[in-house]
Amino acid sequence: MADINPVPIWLTVKLSIWTTILLLIIGVPLSYYLAYTKSKLGLVIEALATLPLVLPPTVLGFYLLLLLSKNGIIGSVWYRLFDYQLVFHFEGIVIASVIYSLPMMVHPLTSGFRSVPRNIIEASWTLGKSKIETLFRVILPNMKASVLTGIVLSFAHTIGEFGVVLMVGGNIEGQTRVVSIAIYDAVEAIDYKTAHVYAGLLFVASFISLAMLYAINRRWSL
Repeated sequence: MADINPVPIWLTVKLSIWTTILLLIIGVPLSYYLAYTKSKLGLVIEALATLPLVLPPTVLGFYLLLLLSKNGIIGSVWYRLFDYQLVFHFEGIVIASVIYSLPMMVHPLTSGFRSVPRNIIEASWTLGKSKIETLFRVILPNMKASVLTGIVLSFAHTIGEFGVVLMVGGNIEGQTRVVSIAIYDAVEAIDYKTAHVYAGLLFVASFISLAMLYAINRRWSL
């Protein structure tokens, strides 16, 4: 009989939801800037935003561990404000996941912004709409497939995250032990029945996410 604990499943879902929400909030203004800027700084920022795609998760996780520890740049500020450190806590793996999954949100959104015809945007400005009104009433509705693609990819990418979460959050039950780490634990204990169940859940969740992604692209590409 598989020894299934629902807590890692709940933590995985919670981590994916928080990461996706924060990525959407960060991704829209960042992608807007990347899509329309002609500055050389934009190239540097775009390269940095893409870096998590090519860096091994352990390398990224190591640097995030240093950054988020109580002696790191971000971690020290957090420690002074809240009196506990980010690493080995849920908040720490949320921040790490946002950075790790950043390309999953930024790339679709940047492509979406670039796909909206310039004359529609300029027509909105000519009619007296502000840039913020144009963004929410004209640009985003015309790139909703890209927005939904970014949301689905970010959620799916976070569900299967392992290396970065392990490096920053460790393996603490009820705090940072998500499903991917529970699988690692079960395999180490030669408990393949439990590993099968957890792995099957991630498999099904990933498949559903991809099916949703293709359905979105098919629905709005017609």
